[in-house]
Amino acid sequence: MASAPSLAASVSPATSADTVSRAELSEIDDSTKVPAMFFLCSAILWLLAGTVFALIASFKLHDPTFLGDSEWLTFGRVRTAHLNAVVYGWSVNASFAVALWLMARLSRSVVRHSGLLMLAGALWNIGVTVGLCGILAGDSTSVEWLEMPPYATPMLFVAYALIGAWAVITFRFGKSEHIYVSQWYILAALFWFPWLYSVAQIMIIFAPARGTVQALVNWWFAHNVLGLWFTPIGLAAVYYFLPKVLGKPIHSYYLSVLGFWSLAIFYNWAGVHHLIGGPVPAWVITAGIAASFMMVVPVVVTAINHHLTMIGSFQALKYSPTLRFIVFGAVNYTLASLLGSLMADRGVSEVVHFTHAIVGHSHHGLYAFFTMVMFGSIYYILPRILHREWPSAKLISLHFWTTAIGVIVMVIALSVVGTKQGLGMNNANIAFMDVVKGTLDGLRLRSYSGILMTIGHVAFAINFVWMILSPRSENTAPTLFRNPDPDLEVTAR
Repeated sequence: MASAPSLAASVSPATSADTVSRAELSEIDDSTKVPAMFFLCSAILWLLAGTVFALIASFKLHDPTFLGDSEWLTFGRVRTAHLNAVVYGWSVNASFAVALWLMARLSRSVVRHSGLLMLAGALWNIGVTVGLCGILAGDSTSVEWLEMPPYATPMLFVAYALIGAWAVITFRFGKSEHIYVSQWYILAALFWFPWLYSVAQIMIIFAPARGTVQALVNWWFAHNVLGLWFTPIGLAAVYYFLPKVLGKPIHSYYLSVLGFWSLAIFYNWAGVHHLIGGPVPAWVITAGIAASFMMVVPVVVTAINHHLTMIGSFQALKYSPTLRFIVFGAVNYTLASLLGSLMADRGVSEVVHFTHAIVGHSHHGLYAFFTMVMFGSIYYILPRILHREWPSAKLISLHFWTTAIGVIVMVIALSVVGTKQGLGMNNANIAFMDVVKGTLDGLRLRSYSGILMTIGHVAFAINFVWMILSPRSENTAPTLFRNPDPDLEVTAR
């Protein structure tokens, strides 16, 4: 049985018992450079493309004539293109980059078979491109989160299988004495996603199940992509970078174990609460509601673990870009998850279901939590694989404040207008068109917040390209918002 120090070390890379030289870390980082840069460049291109689609779709909600003469840019097509560009383009590519770097670092293993990763990356992005073109051309399947036409999805599945195989190989040949909590989440996510994607594709697209089973499978997939793919990757990054930047261990090994296994057990059932009131067996809905409320367990214990780790170190948020993004994302993971459990209540669901509040909740989880954590991870990883620092702390600060304020305003606006919309639709004395008109101010605010987030994305992309084009330097100070106090230890970005 492992000793207590070993258990603690298996949670916190900052306190590992492994002796890892700077030269070894540099060798590992250098081995990840080519595939990581490929995935990151692809991710940022898709982020910018998805942002353009998002702005067009957002403006169309309150101004239907905006770009109304283009068949390819109708709301149904451009909104779907936005969703798939952000999910399968930006989010998955960023996940691949962060996951492969973390897995190599934590396994103490240089990247083997990088050609396999490059092939997989190329195939994945070709598949996403073909799928997006199919959606804009009108070939969407109209199944939420599975809208890409059937001729694009086999490429995605093969690409993902190759990346999963690489991760297993890296883990298998790792030299670390411990299996870190971040590795638990990454390996679990790499197993869960192909299971979710293949089952959903078969039962909805290639060999469709009958009746309401399709709806059950659709919500099982759509909800679990966020909870069993993006959430584990995001939490893996938080569990790595939080102690790494602060230079101290995660508060509790046992809380991390409880958080991981309760997420694995309960989240799988939670998605079907979105079908409350639908023609599905009552016991299935009840099970989904129960699982949604049980999700309070992993969320609260994870929040406690992160908060107690931060105690005494909140001043570091003034200086570290990575920490600021990571903590913002971790806090919003807690808030978005607790609100998700609340939405599983039958009374609440009767009001917010089929409203803009659900859209706001989706942005809360996928952007305020996951995307912000990915931004923070990239700010830490890139200097280590390029051996140079971010050229502009001001652009990083602009990126943080525009995206943080933008997504908060968007989530609040959509939540408020969605609740108002739901109450209006449940009132037989209010005409439907009056309900629609009552959403316009909130939808305009959504567009304005989207413009703010776009500014942040452009600042991020400029800083990214500027950094790539800057000359290499072996001895540079970390990019910080300001010089830290002498008695405060900020070990990294």
